[in-house]
Amino acid sequence: MLGRISTMCKSSQVSRWILLVSLCAAVALRSPAARAQDPAHPPAAAPDTQSVPQSVSSDEINAVPNRPTFSTTAESVQAGVLEVEYGFELADGHQNLNGLVKFGATEKLELRFLHNPLERDDGVGGMGDSGAGFKYRVMEEKGWRPTISGLYTLMIPTATRDELGLGATGHSVGALLSRDFGKHHLDWNESAQWLGRPGGSGFDRNYFSALAYSHPVRGKWSMTAEVAGFSRANAGTPATLTVLGAAAYSASSRRVFDMGVYVAAYGNLPRTTFFAGVTYSIADLYHHRGKHASATQAAPSVPGSSKN
Repeated sequence: MLGRISTMCKSSQVSRWILLVSLCAAVALRSPAARAQDPAHPPAAAPDTQSVPQSVSSDEINAVPNRPTFSTTAESVQAGVLEVEYGFELADGHQNLNGLVKFGATEKLELRFLHNPLERDDGVGGMGDSGAGFKYRVMEEKGWRPTISGLYTLMIPTATRDELGLGATGHSVGALLSRDFGKHHLDWNESAQWLGRPGGSGFDRNYFSALAYSHPVRGKWSMTAEVAGFSRANAGTPATLTVLGAAAYSASSRRVFDMGVYVAAYGNLPRTTFFAGVTYSIADLYHHRGKHASATQAAPSVPGSSKN
């Protein structure tokens, strides 16, 4: 996601959702300047591609993908769970490998670290920028009320070449809303970015908006569509608008694959960009689920009793 944001923010400069993990209450990770995302799904137990309900069995680890969209779901990874998202992008004059690492510090706090280990733009290759921050869930979906979270990201200029990054430190603060309507799922993001000026002082500001929709298709397959864009930051960084379409396959509750394409409706970006990636929940570092499962197995069920 950071790779996408970085590409979109420096679009005019290069022709074409890092680590300093902000412990601001305890946990966050998985974004544009990317996709969780962000970008931007679901586990095998969850049909949509961007959010996994927190109400699923507490004994099971369920992936909460930010991929494959520019937007980020308001849902957080489960407490104690370490999760990663990695993917690549291919376009005319632009290729990258982007990653997001997330950790559920608490039930509401998610720590996030984003990086682009490989970036190539117009024949210039190297490492891209990085980012660190957190997501904090303010309220969960209940009745008419959506899940609402806040997201902060520190953009760190780790690019090995000037053409591959923003060239200065930046900050992003946003509001994330997610809601299910039956099998239909919506994610809405609104955020502001303060982009440092390379070789100078002060910041340029722009705004990001995104609306993503996802729905199960058949079996473990689901689809996602999104409209996302950035406003103009300065004379060298014009506004951009992208339209995305993707498919996701939940191989298991912990592993989700995705692939798709996004098209630049306007802005100095490649016309068409193909992408693919995976979200994987590595482990529950707090061992909550392992202990719970052991206790459940050790205690035989009482005849005639039932549990929900």
